Amino acid sequence: QVQLAESGGGLVQAGGSLRLSCAVSARTFSNYAVAWFRRAPEKEREFVGGISWNGGSTGYADSVKGRFTISRDNVQNMVYLQMNSLKPDDTAVYFCASRGAFYSATSRDPTNYNYWGQGTQVTVSP
Repeated sequence: QVQLAESGGGLVQAGGSLRLSCAVSARTFSNYAVAWFRRAPEKEREFVGGISWNGGSTGYADSVKGRFTISRDNVQNMVYLQMNSLKPDDTAVYFCASRGAFYSATSRDPTNYNYWGQGTQVTVSP
């Protein structure tokens, strides 16, 4: 069983930065790749990016590439989403998710993910 919990959301002005955290409870955290998704009002859930089990590989949606960075700490069982140069279009509820042990986090289809956090709201004002 895997449990995920996001934190760090809030209100920020355009051009600002936020760092989201995802605390992962799992027997062997280092076996789990983790992805970030977001859901803007009246839109479908959108893949933001993912990180491999050892942090050696990351991938991002084109909309955030160059602005967002995903990292992980396998000692603290944490995954982070550093968001810079935020835009109003980044306003959404952000979720971390995992498909399970030994699966990658490169899939952009949210239905492939079995474990989800509750989400954290990020609001970017103009």
